[in-house]
Amino acid sequence: MASKVGKLPVAIPAGVTVTASNNLVTVKGPKGELKQDYTDLVNVEVKGSEVIVTPASESKQSSAAHGLYRNLINNMVIGVSAGFSKSLIITGVGYRAEVKGKELVMNLGYSSDFIAVIPEGLTVTTDANTGKITISGIDKQRVGEFASQVRKLRKPEPYKGKGIRYEDEVIRRKVGKTGVK
Repeated sequence: MASKVGKLPVAIPAGVTVTASNNLVTVKGPKGELKQDYTDLVNVEVKGSEVIVTPASESKQSSAAHGLYRNLINNMVIGVSAGFSKSLIITGVGYRAEVKGKELVMNLGYSSDFIAVIPEGLTVTTDANTGKITISGIDKQRVGEFASQVRKLRKPEPYKGKGIRYEDEVIRRKVGKTGVK
């Protein structure tokens, strides 16, 4: 049984080159270069302006790897051509974030500031007015990982909604206590 996702060929946009040899896929584009090694469970071929991933055998592992590697290659192609970004929003009185050199400095209501070192290859911008942090880069996994680490520093709470949340995240709000009347 072949993977539904894996069957779709990956379109290569103009200005992007993909090479596959010796179990290594290299994708070069205007924003940079990404490499990904792949297993013997799948075959990767570059035909014209498409990358075609096929399972090497009929095994369950091969079928599972089929969809995985097709999507990894697709994410690499999108990364080097358009790039990925994630936005976080800081909510709370006196909560703020700013970029100082290679560090993201955040005041999140604790006695001391949080300092997060921005990983190599990622760019972070902050907007003081809206409390928005934008993390962007060419590697989807690294963008998501850093965004998750920043969010963990102060997860949003359900009563006042204070904390760091993703831009598209919805926080379920709760009604607070109503004392004895």
